[in-house]
Amino acid sequence: MNPTVIVWIAQGFGIGRLKPGPGTWGSLLGLGWFAALLATGSVAWFVIGAVAGVLASVWLCGAAEKIMGQKDPGSVVLDEVAAIPFCFGAWVATVYLQSGRLPGPEHFFSAENWLKVVLVFGAFRFFDIVKPWPVHQSQSLPGGWGVTVDDLLAAGYVNVVWAGVAWMVAGR
Repeated sequence: MNPTVIVWIAQGFGIGRLKPGPGTWGSLLGLGWFAALLATGSVAWFVIGAVAGVLASVWLCGAAEKIMGQKDPGSVVLDEVAAIPFCFGAWVATVYLQSGRLPGPEHFFSAENWLKVVLVFGAFRFFDIVKPWPVHQSQSLPGGWGVTVDDLLAAGYVNVVWAGVAWMVAGR
């Protein structure tokens, strides 16, 4: 594949070049990826697409690092794009277990739930920027794994917070 195309895709189709906060711009693109996965209406396709996004991120972000000659360049945001669906994992699972079907994008991007989406998004940006243990340490993994795994771990923190808040609200 052409090196210019690899970098362009790893930069979220160029969105990672936007300033300020290219990771935030990439995360916004990730919301679109999340909505597209939900729009399949299939749990299997949602999972396959999310995992494929991670594998593509590992490969393309690792290749972009080599091409650009930098470790985890700030403009490379495909890792954020790939991680966003995982940030909503606990929420998607909760709705699925309650209804027996994958929620559509309209469930999340509705007047009722938009603030929750903003909070999940903000929590992801917080954990991705602050990088608590082991998020920061995971960046030492080789190549694209170090670029992508830290975002998946940040998504894991988001799910822990989501589950904790849901548990406290349910306990009222």
